[in-house]
Amino acid sequence: MSPPSTAPVVIETGTRRVFASALDWPGWSRSGRDEAAALAALTAAAPRYVVVAAEAGLPFDMRSSLEVVERLAGGSTTDFGAPEVVAEGDRRPLTAPEAERLAALVDAAWRVFDRVAAAAPAQLRKGPRGGGRDRDAIVAHVVEAEARYYSRKLGLRVFPQDDYRSAILDVLRSGRSGAPLAERGWPARYAARRIAWHALDHAWEIEDRSTA
Repeated sequence: MSPPSTAPVVIETGTRRVFASALDWPGWSRSGRDEAAALAALTAAAPRYVVVAAEAGLPFDMRSSLEVVERLAGGSTTDFGAPEVVAEGDRRPLTAPEAERLAALVDAAWRVFDRVAAAAPAQLRKGPRGGGRDRDAIVAHVVEAEARYYSRKLGLRVFPQDDYRSAILDVLRSGRSGAPLAERGWPARYAARRIAWHALDHAWEIEDRSTA
């Protein structure tokens, strides 16, 4: 049996929340109250991420050891519940195969989200304080975020009714320099992990809240 692989991880620390994100696996990102809790949550999410990697046709080793390669100071968005800081590892140039791999994983995250949403009940179990969007509101939120905000970070001008996902994938495949893809925008690696994280975070939320 081959030894476990190593997954480089970036830690983003806010005042109330910490994110642990795998740099080379877009969407494999979880949070906790401190670094140890975030890394434990990331490890616990590995079986769920296997589904995404398989959807992209890529092997994923659940035994991968996590190696923290960067620690970043987060901000208000971190504490609100989203990774917000571009790491130095996100600025690495991409080869054509690497760019295609990132795009495949983002596309896989979208397909997983769509499949989970299609199978979920319209009304989801409420959170511990009685809150939380129902299925259709979550889907609308994801579409709005991708079309009206994330796409702008890639230099796109699209609308929710457009085939904006294809446009995003095309940009991710072509954005290989490591530089931001637009003024005040994101480099391709960070864009891939932020977009995939958002889709999967809500896909897993829907799954968790579809059960009694």
